[in-house]
Amino acid sequence: MDKRLTRLREKLSEKEYDALLVSQAENRRYLSGFTGSAGFLLISVEDAVLLTDFRYTEQAGLQAPGFRVQQVRYVWDTWLPDLARELRVRRLAFDANHVTFSTHQAMLKALQEKKAEVELVPDEETVELLRAIKEPEEVAAIERAQALTDGAFAHVQAWIHAGVTEREVAWELEKYIRTQGGDGLAFDTIVAAGPNAARPHHRAGDSVIQEGEPIVLDFGAKADGYCADMTRTICIGGQGDQFRRVYDLVLGAQLTAESLIKAGITGEEGDGYARKVIEDAGYADNFGHSLGHGIGLYVHEYPAVAKNSKAVLEDGMVFSVEPGIYITGWGGVRIEDLVVLENGTPRNLTHSPK
Repeated sequence: MDKRLTRLREKLSEKEYDALLVSQAENRRYLSGFTGSAGFLLISVEDAVLLTDFRYTEQAGLQAPGFRVQQVRYVWDTWLPDLARELRVRRLAFDANHVTFSTHQAMLKALQEKKAEVELVPDEETVELLRAIKEPEEVAAIERAQALTDGAFAHVQAWIHAGVTEREVAWELEKYIRTQGGDGLAFDTIVAAGPNAARPHHRAGDSVIQEGEPIVLDFGAKADGYCADMTRTICIGGQGDQFRRVYDLVLGAQLTAESLIKAGITGEEGDGYARKVIEDAGYADNFGHSLGHGIGLYVHEYPAVAKNSKAVLEDGMVFSVEPGIYITGWGGVRIEDLVVLENGTPRNLTHSPK
């Protein structure tokens, strides 16, 4: 964690922040190692304080040895003004993507009533940009999560049959992940059969799976706090001409993107490689989501591999490549891998057949 704090403090100095107040759970874990469900970090150039309640003080001391642990009640005026004075904080940045308007107002009121001369500065990306470049141990954790995900797919592919429901398939995937040592699911599993597959984020329901229809399986395990994410589209029984045509087009778009993406391009350029294949085939209106997203402690992280994304792809970034085509009344096809950029090119972390 020391090198992460060093990198963060360099950013604080660049932005002329005296300190950063961290409340978002994944940012908190990334910077401190603390996995409790509640608490704050207050990090300045010289100090690092972890503030949590009675439930977590012992855990915090074990997991975050580089931080001074302070037990607090979650009432701003009982600790924020005094701590800001102690650390000589005048410009205090906070997690703008996590702090609600009402929380911001409560913070401001506490500082004003205690006459603490502190400027609150919204920050949307400092920690998120640090998290985007994965360290080798982070990539290894994602690979462990992805291996569990690959295993779950192989298990369900051998088990699935006509007559089971989407919900039963989702439970079979989750059971495998948990019994094989996963932390749990990275997100709610998508099992979308037949016409339901035309909805990219359909949730598994009571629809009964039939032969000959597309079945989209989008799911991921968590391991050591890190997420995996994979989509495969399968068909039980004979595949019709439309399934083969759409599937081959989506697969071609995905393979094209994976072969052309490289460090130094923007997310928009990466998205465009797959999108052009689909648009040229006449399905421009049937691919409405982005090509991919970063992944790590949270399932959707920086960078976005999407239209209008100016994020520059760099070595160490892990992100999905997941084109899809969705046709109302019939269904859809999506194929998703996770890749990590290494030495300028993508290395595929997903090993399930497609």
